[in-house]
Amino acid sequence: MEYRASFDAAVSFSNGGDLAVHGFRVDVATPDVDETEIAALFVASLGLLMTDTVELDNVEIIAEPHKGTRGGPSERRTSPADAVGRLVELGHPICAGMITYPGLPAPAISPHLTREASRAHYAPGTEFAIDRLTLVGNTGTYLDAPAHRYADGMDVGEIPLTRTVDLPAVVARVGGSRQREVDVGTVAALDVRDSAVLLHTGDDARFGSPAYAEGHHFLTRAAAGWLVDNGAAVVGIDAINIDDTTDGERPAHTLLLAAGIPVVEHLTGLDQLPPTGARFTAVPLRVEGMGTIPVRAFARLPE
Repeated sequence: MEYRASFDAAVSFSNGGDLAVHGFRVDVATPDVDETEIAALFVASLGLLMTDTVELDNVEIIAEPHKGTRGGPSERRTSPADAVGRLVELGHPICAGMITYPGLPAPAISPHLTREASRAHYAPGTEFAIDRLTLVGNTGTYLDAPAHRYADGMDVGEIPLTRTVDLPAVVARVGGSRQREVDVGTVAALDVRDSAVLLHTGDDARFGSPAYAEGHHFLTRAAAGWLVDNGAAVVGIDAINIDDTTDGERPAHTLLLAAGIPVVEHLTGLDQLPPTGARFTAVPLRVEGMGTIPVRAFARLPE
């Protein structure tokens, strides 16, 4: 269980001026945290300097996943050696007939060589099965390479492993927001350089149903530009598309893929990850000429 503190605050500064906030929230380590600790987290989260007094009111401790308060209990970046906890799946399993994106064909799985038929080719008691899988690249949890958007872009087989393997995971939680847009304000406080930026919207709860395509979350043009400028390695989302599907320009795809930043769509299980500290992997097959392909996305949690 994780906790956050909700409160009003009045701040005065030693060089003059004041600041008032209402309903502010910070991550806290335990439900019995005291007001002094909450005030310190508040000051650290905003990077406030020369504070004189901080007075809190209407303090309430809420059971809620951490959002990644700067200086808070979940703020942690790890090296590969530090992340030694359990592995968690972050992708949807592929099965025959599943619908990922309305209008695209479902995958088909059929036998190429059955066990029964194989027995004629081998010694008694020896048998094998070979199956055939037919699918489009945009099936299940998949990766978009620059070639998905640009004719001269890298295909899935050319994506460097440094963009998809064992990366620091930075989770931006947007569930509970009244807005579908994931804008700059959601990511601007995050350290995203050389990291997997994972947008946890909660839309994955509707995967496989018609509601999955309705009112989904998406990354704005401005936020995509900010992630490019700040050196994100890969960007993922647990929604049907990283773009607003009513915008034919697809600005998030356009900006991220132009910068060589792969996009992973239809993630799931991001609620299992802390805001920072996990390591993310989503490696595509080395297939020439394809712009999208399913991946097995997973993360290793910190101990």
